[in-house]
Amino acid sequence: MSSKVTLEKDAMKVLKQTSRTFYIPIKLLNKTLRKTVGSAYLCMRAVDEIEDHEEMNAEVKQYLLMETSRLLKEPVFPRGAYEQLVAPYEKELPEVTLRLPDWIDFCPDDIEQKVKDSTSEMAEGMAKWTRKEWNVQTKEDLDEYTYYVAGLVGVMLSDIWNWYDGTETDRDLAIGYGRGLQAVNILRNVDEDAERGVGFFPDDWSKKEMFAYAEANLQKADQYMTQISTKNILLFCRIPLALAHKTLNALKSGKEKMSRDEVEETVDKIINS
Repeated sequence: MSSKVTLEKDAMKVLKQTSRTFYIPIKLLNKTLRKTVGSAYLCMRAVDEIEDHEEMNAEVKQYLLMETSRLLKEPVFPRGAYEQLVAPYEKELPEVTLRLPDWIDFCPDDIEQKVKDSTSEMAEGMAKWTRKEWNVQTKEDLDEYTYYVAGLVGVMLSDIWNWYDGTETDRDLAIGYGRGLQAVNILRNVDEDAERGVGFFPDDWSKKEMFAYAEANLQKADQYMTQISTKNILLFCRIPLALAHKTLNALKSGKEKMSRDEVEETVDKIINS
């Protein structure tokens, strides 16, 4: 087990490696929130990397996700049992997944259970969708899938805001925040997903319907923002949301994504406003 100072450095290093969208806003949070949101994000990313693994057998993924979900339900996370679980796959799994016990240790004690509960629910949902081979046929399927992989992040963040200073937000709008970001990712990665034989569009949908779905959820995300008054939290939430809105506009105009300069300009504008 690492010392707290080393653990914080490691957490920020792994965050930077795993998320371009969330690393900058997490870094801008005050110390308490940075530690809490950072650890929660890393816990969820740990299970997400199992689901997303391009070479791992689907049955192995299901097994790892379900066992991780079960271990996260324990009152005290059993580090030894988890390390034993992932040991046979340590060459295939990234550092963020192998070090899940460290990210739980890094989390403040009085919010740790909520982080574990949300991550456990995410892992179980991802195992279910791995079993279904990510076969999205209807809007209800899409809603369920995007809830597990992203809406839960919104719920988790809302739990953290409430724990931190009593900020109250609507659960449905929090889920919309996560779903909106995920829908933009689906649109951005549609060709890449097709190459690996995966698609997240319901059977009768074209890009037109997926654009409408993304827009409807980003509208919920915009409403979600009106319920937050803490400046530091607002700053955090604004960056991924602004990038999602601008990416959606870029995709609609036929671009593949925003340019690096556009991303930096957007982030700078929010930080300095």
